[in-house]
Amino acid sequence: MYICIIKRGISYDLSTNNEFMIHTVKIDDSFSSGKRLLEELRRHRKAVEFENPTKNGVIPEGYITVDVFKKQAIQTVHKFCDDHGID
Repeated sequence: MYICIIKRGISYDLSTNNEFMIHTVKIDDSFSSGKRLLEELRRHRKAVEFENPTKNGVIPEGYITVDVFKKQAIQTVHKFCDDHGID
């Protein structure tokens, strides 16, 4: 799943005297139509900005950080070992 920003909220560009809007869009890239949309959006880099959660720190809904995943995985392994008598 990708999140891209297509100019959202009314803003004003002083250099061009233009107003613009920014829209947050979620695109499911597990479908061919989602992949086609992403390919098309990547052709318009001046108008489209892709957010990278590793850079901006905003983790998309339904995702977790590597640190949280690692902690949960270790807890799961320890519980499994304890439940099955494995040292």
